[in-house]
Amino acid sequence: MTEFVPNEYRILVVDDSTMVLRMVEASLRDAGFQVMAALSGEEALEIMQAQGLPHLALVDINMPLGMDGFELCEQILEFSDLPVIMLTAVDESGTITEAIDKYAEDYITKPFRQGELVARVRRVLRRIGGFAYPLAQYTRVDDNLSVNFAQGVARVSGTEVSLTPAEMKLLYILMRAGGQTLTISFIMRRLWPSDYFSATDERLRVYIHRLRNKIEADPTQPRYVISRRGKGYSFGETL
Repeated sequence: MTEFVPNEYRILVVDDSTMVLRMVEASLRDAGFQVMAALSGEEALEIMQAQGLPHLALVDINMPLGMDGFELCEQILEFSDLPVIMLTAVDESGTITEAIDKYAEDYITKPFRQGELVARVRRVLRRIGGFAYPLAQYTRVDDNLSVNFAQGVARVSGTEVSLTPAEMKLLYILMRAGGQTLTISFIMRRLWPSDYFSATDERLRVYIHRLRNKIEADPTQPRYVISRRGKGYSFGETL
């Protein structure tokens, strides 16, 4: 098992309470994590556009000024498969069910024990994994490809190419795995969680084809989005 190293992970904390934000930030920093903090969903999106995606987000649900936590998650999950933990005072079964079913890997209610919060963050990151490439405003794959997930743009041989949210999310899922082969079923579950049962292999192949046409120098001989016959797809070679 690979050793879990907290300082290799950065966490985005989003809460409209300055007191809660400072407490959570301090707990995570004390545990060794890198932390980015935002007092609103709008500020969280600005941070991601300027600094790149985190490895995980802790998101409050009720933020009266601007978008709430669910609205923020909807925007984030349009262009990425970023793991989210809801951190909220809402302790109502319907809300908890909706959060976990649609957006979140876990759900923590306030008040909470700081040690439990850190343990849940570790558990989700161990289960989901990190990200195979250093996350930044433009996540660099190699000299020919870098990706700005929050803005939906890839730089391909120096030229900026716009990707749709679904293409960006597909690219995120593949890149996170870092050369590991992902099954078609796994990719579709992460790409279309709400309508997975209506998704088809052909639908995925169409998105794979579109993505290759945008980021590959020669889509017929791909070097990034690789088909593994009878298995699924991977991003490049094993790192």
